[in-house]
Amino acid sequence: MFIFLDESGDLGFDFSKSKTTRKFVITLLICDTNNAQKDFRKAVTRTLKRLNARRNKSRKVIELKGVRTALRYKISFFRYLKREDWRIYCLALNKVRVNPSLRSKLGKKKLYNFLALHLLKQLPLADVHSNVELVVDRSKNKEEIRDFNQYMANYIQGGLPLNTAFETIHLRSTESTGLQAVDLFCWGVFRKYESGDERWYKMYKHKIGFETEYLS
Repeated sequence: MFIFLDESGDLGFDFSKSKTTRKFVITLLICDTNNAQKDFRKAVTRTLKRLNARRNKSRKVIELKGVRTALRYKISFFRYLKREDWRIYCLALNKVRVNPSLRSKLGKKKLYNFLALHLLKQLPLADVHSNVELVVDRSKNKEEIRDFNQYMANYIQGGLPLNTAFETIHLRSTESTGLQAVDLFCWGVFRKYESGDERWYKMYKHKIGFETEYLS
């Protein structure tokens, strides 16, 4: 099993600033098989090729990002997917109701790890019969990576059958088509909760296996 994790929005709490979001979204893309992961790789590659085939394109697009990719290309990406052995889990945090003790620099790190694990806990780990690989965008420093990995492993490994292994990998989004794919889906969930825009979200809504608004 391959799990790709991404987030949209921010964990800032100064709501007087126009760029501070009121929602923070974490999304998991779960590929049950290696073939499902390969299917996403092909879909991302084909979409990038189509993007870069546009006329008068001065700079090459090297990765798909939800915030920058036009809706028509998101739809093309989704239509390129042929397999069904994948699903999406997502959580939208209502930041307005977050306890003040979790709004500090240290508190936000704890909050992020808690939310990511809360979402991972929704997976039926006891039914998994293959090794589990969690891929996360490499945006943390060494200390944060160590804390995150240990926090996840303490729970995940205990919930898996004895003959399965768990590993967390931190990669740049340019290094992982799975991270690019989950970024597209995460952006759609974020737009739904932040601004009520469901145009992209509705395309893949039927593939969502779990969705919740935390502190609603």
